[in-house]
Amino acid sequence: MNKVYPSAKAALEDIVKDGQTFAVGGFGLCGIPEALIAALRDTGVKGITCISNNAGVDGFGLGLLLETRQIKKMISSYVGENKEFERQYLAGELELELELEFTPQGTLAEKLRAGGAGIPAFFTNMGFGTVIAEGKETRQFGENHYVLEHSLTADVGVVKSLEGG
Repeated sequence: MNKVYPSAKAALEDIVKDGQTFAVGGFGLCGIPEALIAALRDTGVKGITCISNNAGVDGFGLGLLLETRQIKKMISSYVGENKEFERQYLAGELELELELEFTPQGTLAEKLRAGGAGIPAFFTNMGFGTVIAEGKETRQFGENHYVLEHSLTADVGVVKSLEGG
């Protein structure tokens, strides 16, 4: 299977569908797959879930998909710089996994790693005794207390790659 495509649009053809979950690479706005995000916007796909460490900003990154209301659910560790995200959330237009809204970055990364490895859930001590643990199973192993976190999987992963790299 050839995984080199002439354009971002071509890379997404016959792959994306309404209602899918997308794992979106990058950290903050660094290394995000901006060409694929723009191409995803141009497909008109709707009702998608995005798993990313951030929600982009107005007019850039995942902010493009929020502006066109293509994102139904956002699973993220940080959303603080996107005014459109804030507006949609406060207006009740965006579905959030509230338990993940405050998920530490490392836990979000581990949820994806575990999901990719076929591990359905895992215990972590991050968040024990905080709002993050509310409503979740907790256990004590030895002297330490842990929170059960469910893993995440995606239908499609989009990452930035460099030509020839």
